[in-house]
Amino acid sequence: MAELQIIGAVASNFVWMCRIACAEKGVPYSLVPAMPHSPEVDAIHPLGKIPAMRHGDVTLCESRAICGYVDRAFPGPALMPADPVAAAQIEQWASIVCTAIDPVFLRQYFGAYVFPGTADNSPDRARIDAALPKMEPLFDMLDRAVPTGYLAGGAFTLADMCLMPILYYMAKAPESSAMLGKRGALKAYYDRHIARKSVREAAPPALPGHAARNIA
Repeated sequence: MAELQIIGAVASNFVWMCRIACAEKGVPYSLVPAMPHSPEVDAIHPLGKIPAMRHGDVTLCESRAICGYVDRAFPGPALMPADPVAAAQIEQWASIVCTAIDPVFLRQYFGAYVFPGTADNSPDRARIDAALPKMEPLFDMLDRAVPTGYLAGGAFTLADMCLMPILYYMAKAPESSAMLGKRGALKAYYDRHIARKSVREAAPPALPGHAARNIA
């Protein structure tokens, strides 16, 4: 049987999400390291983004499509419930994380530490300071969403797989770490799931030198 390949950079939160899904499902896979717009990625994703996936003759891009394929194509515990309301609630939260949380938390705020674009690679304080007022209400929203220990329903689902890599990075940077620490339900949620085997084993290695210095 053909091997499932997840193609992308280990530090990508969306690549990490797909790897968590494979682990939760019990699906063997190999990680093919590749950056956005590399030939391996461009051959599959029309916009050159990661992750991409190859499974024999099947190629896919976009993390939620890949996770959906993994869930339906392989035996093992379901990543999405059969009940239409429960499934829709999970999709609802996955969409909120992807469209509202990721752009502010990672692309704007954390990116200003890791990919600052400054002459000396120091943090881009203008981007950081512009993001902070947007982040507080989003942290509040997430804190209100997880009193049961999950984003949706009573089990670890695709919605949680989508959020956990983002929270991992938020726990690394100073302002976001403080915001996370002030939200008791969200902090308990993070501490619980960062110890989960599927999450922990797919965690990326240390940040590159300048990024580690920037958030020290």
